[in-house]
Amino acid sequence: MKNITVIGVGYVGLVTGACFADLGNRVVAIDINEMRIENLKRGIMPIYEPGLKEIVERNVKAERLSFTTDYLEALRDAEFVFICVGTPEGVDGEADLKYVRMAAESIAKVMDHEMIIVNKSTVPVGTGDWVANIIREHQPRPIPFAVVSCPEFLREGSAVRDFFNPDRTVLGSMDREAANKVAQLHLPLRAPIVITDLRTAEMIKYASNAFLATRISFINEIANICEALGADVKEVVQGMGYDKRIGHHFLEPGVGYGGSCFPKDVKALAYMAQVHGTNPELLHAVMGINQMQRKQIVIKLQDLLGDLSGKIIALLGLAFKENTDDIRVSPALEIAEMLHDLGAIVRGYDPAAMAHVARAYPFVQLAADPYDLAQGCDAVVVATPWNEFKALDMERIGAAMRQKVIVDGRNLYDPERLKALGFIYRGVGRGYNGALNSHNG
Repeated sequence: MKNITVIGVGYVGLVTGACFADLGNRVVAIDINEMRIENLKRGIMPIYEPGLKEIVERNVKAERLSFTTDYLEALRDAEFVFICVGTPEGVDGEADLKYVRMAAESIAKVMDHEMIIVNKSTVPVGTGDWVANIIREHQPRPIPFAVVSCPEFLREGSAVRDFFNPDRTVLGSMDREAANKVAQLHLPLRAPIVITDLRTAEMIKYASNAFLATRISFINEIANICEALGADVKEVVQGMGYDKRIGHHFLEPGVGYGGSCFPKDVKALAYMAQVHGTNPELLHAVMGINQMQRKQIVIKLQDLLGDLSGKIIALLGLAFKENTDDIRVSPALEIAEMLHDLGAIVRGYDPAAMAHVARAYPFVQLAADPYDLAQGCDAVVVATPWNEFKALDMERIGAAMRQKVIVDGRNLYDPERLKALGFIYRGVGRGYNGALNSHNG
């Protein structure tokens, strides 16, 4: 059993802390948000993440996981301190490291024994050295410590599964002994461990996310070309994916990527590149294509319905992806804003994100369920591919609508089946079926 402190109880911190406790370690999780900590002590989760609540409850009961707002208490016996705070997007696209700085300063002020500081947050290349300097500057007296970069690769909606089944663990440090000790923590996960220097480890995270975002934007651009040429992108993807050099992962055309990672990480990498004199043309193209995918949905609605002023548009899904309540940089809500600006009446339904949307987007009229959502609307936009949407009674949906128009931003449905039910259907890159629908009026 190791003594671990986790700073921050958001998506990364809470999952990391709870899962390390589930591996038999003693974990203290600290956050400056007093209400969030008090809620966790009462068993109230700050986020929706499948499987997380059960793991938190089990380990709190076993006294392996506890929560506090007191750094002195949190670091008293700590051998490893994981910094898992937010790094939001700055004014020019750079990562804002104010929370990382606060964490580093707080660690330094109460540090009274040797420990290993582990940067888990996604941070710019060079942050590990910067954190080490901050700690040295703010220590009341010199105490040895080491800094290790251990970037997270957790996907919201499957974060618990990703923690226990990682593709790899990346560790970076100038102190090989410290890196090996952090590697020992991860051995129960039985995944490859890559040990390198600090800056390379930090770069691996950015390069990985930028590459995945590039795949999404690439297949969205191919989808747009498919529409123009009358090809079906779903079959194109199937044919491409059998090539072992390509594979099927992250080749799902739709409304583009969103969430708290890909948008800010691609921007931050482009910012770092420009600041250091390189020209990241591909990254800028990736971001441009991604933004255009939201606009394509609105363009299709205008093509089908004409002037959208006064039209009732229903959004099926509001979170940025399925199995999460996170609405940060949600494609659905960016589409909602565009529709609202054009005078449309925007309705929405989501299995998990409704409370967040109600607070942040009061113009979105929230429905009780998908059938209530469809009542009297002029078009339904499939914006988030929740599994439960796949089994909807589409005949009932159509009967409730004023106009049977579906813009399927996630290619969730079979165009031929919906056409047989009397729908006018538009998908993403479904050129052949789109042409049939246009021909049939």
